[in-house]
Amino acid sequence: MIPIVIKRDKWLQYRILRKGASLAKRLPETRLLQKKTLSKMLLHYQGVVLKPRNGSYGKDIVFMNRNGANVYRIHHENNAATTRGTAKLLQWLRNKNKRRGYIVQRRLQLARIGRKPFDIRIMVQRKKGASSAWKVTGSYAKVAAQGYLVTNVTRRAIPVLEALQLARIGDRRLLAQAERIALLAAKRLGARYPKLRQVGFDIGIDRRRRIWIIEGNYHPDLRPFRRLKDRSMLRRILWYKRH
Repeated sequence: MIPIVIKRDKWLQYRILRKGASLAKRLPETRLLQKKTLSKMLLHYQGVVLKPRNGSYGKDIVFMNRNGANVYRIHHENNAATTRGTAKLLQWLRNKNKRRGYIVQRRLQLARIGRKPFDIRIMVQRKKGASSAWKVTGSYAKVAAQGYLVTNVTRRAIPVLEALQLARIGDRRLLAQAERIALLAAKRLGARYPKLRQVGFDIGIDRRRRIWIIEGNYHPDLRPFRRLKDRSMLRRILWYKRH
């Protein structure tokens, strides 16, 4: 049997996850980026996020808001501009990522600490063997840097419970709910990829306290765990990577 290759593809991952009835309602609407789909989503939602299908570390992500008839506010990294129409933006994105293209996703109104949005990274792992049970092995909150909307650009990795308290949106029960959703998502991806042993899920909580799966990362960066005072999560993560 030919082994199934684990692909870093946000569009493919979305399609795998949305087949799970309990997960579909946790996924912000996502489409392949085309002029027609972009126009339709900008009519339906106040804002959208454009992401490279094979992107990582928040690179080349563009936020787009409708500011009137055919007028849009574009936010890329820490730069913002207003433009008419979408043709120039679409051409720029095509030049950025010719090989794989982009997806367009409903923009979530993430909870904020101060005026900075944040989301949660939840690490889910399993030991070798496709029958091994998935476990949550660590988590932290990512707070966006000043002037940025992506939480990947941050110097702050803080405990999740501290972030929930600072944002005044929840407590340990909300974290437990987010962990259950991450575990369900890991099981879904693990069924597709038997050799998959770790996923770092970016979990968003909106201002209404609703939990969303933003995406899962198959090769998550462990450096933020090294910056936390609590080193037990890092030790547990490294143990699972060995076993």
